[in-house]
Amino acid sequence: MIISRTPFRISFTGGGTDVKDFYSIEAGAVVSACIDKYMYICVNKRFDHTIRVSYSKTEIVDSVNDIQHPIVKEALKLTGITDGIEIISIADIPAGTGLGSSASFTVGLLHALYAYKGVHVTPEKLANEASHIEIDILGEPIGKQDQFITAFGGIEYIRFNPDESVFVDPIVCSKETRSELGENLMMFYTGASRKASSILTEQKNNTTKNLDCLKKMCALSNVAKEILTGEENLADFGRVLHEGWILKTRLASNISNEKIDEYYEKALGVGALGGKLLGAGAGGFLLFYVERDNQQKVRETLKGLRELSFRFEPEGSKIIYVGVSAW
Repeated sequence: MIISRTPFRISFTGGGTDVKDFYSIEAGAVVSACIDKYMYICVNKRFDHTIRVSYSKTEIVDSVNDIQHPIVKEALKLTGITDGIEIISIADIPAGTGLGSSASFTVGLLHALYAYKGVHVTPEKLANEASHIEIDILGEPIGKQDQFITAFGGIEYIRFNPDESVFVDPIVCSKETRSELGENLMMFYTGASRKASSILTEQKNNTTKNLDCLKKMCALSNVAKEILTGEENLADFGRVLHEGWILKTRLASNISNEKIDEYYEKALGVGALGGKLLGAGAGGFLLFYVERDNQQKVRETLKGLRELSFRFEPEGSKIIYVGVSAW
């Protein structure tokens, strides 16, 4: 039996510049971080030749081609596993909430399948192959940032180059800065999950029209990196989040909505310096930068929303259990 654990992520700046339509023109850049919420994938040898896949539903099939779950099907094909296997997924946070669950699932699944075969893989290989499955094979209108941050872990500045190379640079900041950043971030669940495809498709189709906006969002990633690694006032990080969110809402018609705007403005009204909706938009988690003196006021203002406490996760996808079958 093999168990992989892959973190979920929060994206601070640059989302949308990791899509090929943009980075094929000029390099994109994001600042993202992994958090201590996880996707667990358990892989075990099955007694007979069949394949059992358990997620929100359960499939038992004779052939890889009969599997309905598209990511599982393609991951098995890519790793060359044809039968006699059982795959179970368990997540700390539900899908469609803006924390990169699809990428965490794909990266974690590949990691577990390679470990099942006794093959060591690098974070770079996991990220590239997960991106290949989701974007090239399955045609999802997404970027690459989620696959890379969940594979590598930590707080990273990630650059996406026109030649398809990806540079992952850890944000090297002081222990005090990292601690203060974590203490000043608050996250609230809006109560709505959504499928990102329709939002991302519109955003992708608008790339040419939104080019100037995306360039500004990319530049904000450099500013965010400088704030975290330099001696600037960390409160400026909250203002960068706000500027990035305002830019992001211009990329597609349904990224925000009246209710999300109301939550956001209420939080800013009682002391939040900035924030954003995590993921594609329309639902999921709202992230805010709030200095500690104002956090209780934000908490009371958004008391109808569930707050999620979290810490940064320094490690990316990892194998946490390897057991030997008795037969």
